[in-house]
Order: sequence, then structure tokens, then C-alpha cells
Amino acid sequence: MSWKEAAEPVLTRMPSVRRPDGHVPFKRKLGWTAGVLVLYFFLTNVFLYGVNLGGQDAFGQFRSILAGGQGTVLQLGIGPIVTASIVLQLLGGADLLGLDTDDPRDQVLYQGLQKLLVGVMICLTGLPMVFAGGFLQVDQQVAQNLGIGVMGVKWLIFAQIAVGGILVLFMDEIISKWGVGSGIGLFIIAGVSQKLLGGLFAWPSLPGRTGLVPTWVGLITGSAENAPSLLTGSGIQYLLVGNGDIIALVTTVLIFAVVVYAESVRVEIPLSHARVKGARGRFPVKLIYASVLPMILVRALQANLQFLGRILYNQLGAGGMPDWLGTYSGGSPTGGLFYYLAPIQSPGQWMWWTGTIGQEPWQVIIRVLIDLTFMVVGGAIFAIFWVETTDMGPEATAKQIQNSGMQIPGFRQNTGVIEKVMERYIPQVTVIGGALVGLLAVLANMLGTIGGVSGTGLLLTVSITYKLYEEIAEEQLMEMHPMMRQMFGD
Repeated sequence: MSWKEAAEPVLTRMPSVRRPDGHVPFKRKLGWTAGVLVLYFFLTNVFLYGVNLGGQDAFGQFRSILAGGQGTVLQLGIGPIVTASIVLQLLGGADLLGLDTDDPRDQVLYQGLQKLLVGVMICLTGLPMVFAGGFLQVDQQVAQNLGIGVMGVKWLIFAQIAVGGILVLFMDEIISKWGVGSGIGLFIIAGVSQKLLGGLFAWPSLPGRTGLVPTWVGLITGSAENAPSLLTGSGIQYLLVGNGDIIALVTTVLIFAVVVYAESVRVEIPLSHARVKGARGRFPVKLIYASVLPMILVRALQANLQFLGRILYNQLGAGGMPDWLGTYSGGSPTGGLFYYLAPIQSPGQWMWWTGTIGQEPWQVIIRVLIDLTFMVVGGAIFAIFWVETTDMGPEATAKQIQNSGMQIPGFRQNTGVIEKVMERYIPQVTVIGGALVGLLAVLANMLGTIGGVSGTGLLLTVSITYKLYEEIAEEQLMEMHPMMRQMFGD
């Protein structure tokens, strides 16, 4: 008996959001999307009961990618969903699952397996975070009031985290089936947009770093506090990489411009309808063909590695953990393997000549090269996996074109012929696009961005927003011309 037959009774009974019976009007899709976003923002402000606020964020500067909020019900964010996707992509890439995504039965099994893996990842991430990592400190007063002890409060905290992780899973599914775009993408946009707005407009009276606009207003009016003389070396540094954030502003604008330009660069393969004379179209193969979503998988893998290192350090202590494995200061790696595997997140982490870094120049250079290699190679590999598992590869694309009744002018209407034409473009563009996005993410991190948003988070936000705009335009077109919906599939 195969594993599919053994697991089918469990996987087919996994709870899921019902699919709409027919076409969902565009306004209703917007309503569902807006409702889920409001719920998401609400949950990021519901703090865990029994936790002392102010502890270290388990995901650190990966938070803008993994969404959620430190110390809230959405402590785990989209981390379990992304990690489960990594596992499924690796298993699917190695052809160990034996699932045919064109088979409705296998589709149900795949979705059930994904939900089961998300539940496992919630446990594998949440349990160490509460019981072993020391990231969430128990409020002793709550333990005394409830009379269940510290261990009882920890289980209560984990239960809240688990409920939050499950809610994120179903909110993502609601948007995928009833809304516009994907829940994961919208949650990333929401979190990054909050940070960008804070980095631009946060006033000195608010906690945290003063925003760019108030800082420059203070510099122009002479009311900025602790601002050095701008004609000195420290003043220039203050303007470029300090609160002046000139480089961060330029980097943010450039990332927006480069991603929008890269999304518009494409090879268009002409198509014509086999039975409708004069009906023509084009199939676009974009430079960033796999989109920037595979970057979530790469950064999530790095986040999990750093999460593992901090758990080991918290459990073994400074004396028990070998120096070659990692040394820590203030919750951040300062040496060893985990230091070199940690991504560069800001200009202050690699500009050794400023005197604020405790590592030798050669150590910093090695760390930058490892991060660059990890992102470029990882971006290309995960882009290939993404294309194959989301039916964007040459074979799946050829079937879609064939089933729509279209053909490439000058070639026979045959799936194999169309596939060979697609193989000239899709594999190469996928690798180049994945590597390019990885390079852009590292450069954006090194130069810094407004609000301390990671380069990957900014790339994701721009790309997802651009695709969301395209999807909304397509939905509006389908609403105005229902016959097009029938042609391309309801």
C-alpha cells in the first residue's frame, strides 16, 4: 500500500475553506480581502496573555518578511507556512511525493499534506520559542494569579501562538479562494508598509527612531536634537547613513524603479487561436519569471538557521557552546559559523572602517561573500523549484496554451512542439531572474532602506504590489467582458 492510500483518510479530512461555487464578483473579492487585512492588523495588536513584553524578537530583522508581530498572537507570522512550502518544494523537486497536480485527487492530498506540515512547523517553531529559546518571558504575576505555575503559563502561551498560526493559514486560504492575490503576499505588504510609513513620518514624540521627514524638518529649521555640524565628517556620515538617511532614501527609490522596470522586461511569444481567425495574443516570459516570492523561501531558510543558533546558545550558554559554532552578544552572533551564515541587514554591519564593528575586515568580507552566494545561488535554485511546483514550467505552460485553443504561428498545434519553444526561454530566464533578485536583495540590505525594512522585504513589497495591480486590472477586464472569462477559464 502506497503512502497516499495510507494517508488519504487523514489528509482528505483536513479542515479547509470552501471554494466558491461560481464566479466571485470583483467587489466581493475586494470585500473579503479588506476584511482579512483588517483582521490581520487587529491580531498583530492582540498581545499574548501571560508574557512580559520587551523580549528579543525570535526572527529579528527577518520580521518584515515573515510578517506577524513580536509578542502578539501572530508571533509566528507566515513562518510555518513558508517552512512547510520549503519542505514540500524539496520533496516535490526530488520527486519523492509522487503527486500529480493535474489530478483532482492528488490536489486534495497535496493541500491536506501542506496543512499537516504547517501544523508540524507551528509545533517545531513555537515549542522551542516558548520552552527553550527564552524569547518569550513569562509574567510571574499571571502565574501566581492563575495558580498554574510557570510551566502552565508557558503552555497557555504556546496555545495562543498555535491558534495564531492556524488563523494565518486559513486567512491566507480565504484570500486565495475568495479574495484578490495571496494572503502571504498581502501580509508582507502590510508589515513592510507600516515600517516604511514609520521610517518616513515617525515624530520624535513617538517611541523608536525619528522618521526621515521630521528629521529633515528639524535640520532645516535648526530644531533637530543631537545633530552634529553638517560640515564635519561626522555630519556627513549623519546625513548619509545616520538619521539623515540619504543613502537609504536613494536605495529605496532605486529598488522601486529597478523592480518595476524588471517586471516590464519580457520576451513575448506570439500566439494565435487555432479556430478563431484573427484572434491573436502574446505569452509574456518576464525577466523575473518566477517573481520574487522564492526569496521568501531563501530568507526563511536563513531565519530558521539563525533561530536554531540562538536556541542552542540559550540552552548551552556562553561557556557550553563551542566558539567555532557561534559567539553571541545581545542576542546577535559575533563570531563562529552562525556569524558567517547571518545575512547583512544594514550598512553598520559591514562598514568596518567606521570603528563600530568588532570583527576584522577579512571576517566581514567573508560574511558578505557568503551572504551574496547564498542569496544568488539560493534564489536561482528556489526559482526553479517555484516554477516547477506552480505549473509555470515549459511542459505545464505548453499544456495550458494547448488547452486554451491557442498555438504559436509557424508551428504545429502540438503540446510537444510548444514545449520545445518554451524550453528556449523559461529555464534560462528563471535562473537569471532568481539570481538577479538575490543580488538586488543583498545590495539593498547593505545600503539600507527607509524604516529599516530589509532589502528582501522591500523587493517583495514592490513586486507583489505590481502583480496585485495587474491582477486587479485583469479582474476588472473580466468583469467588463464576461466572454473573456469563459475563454480563459472562469
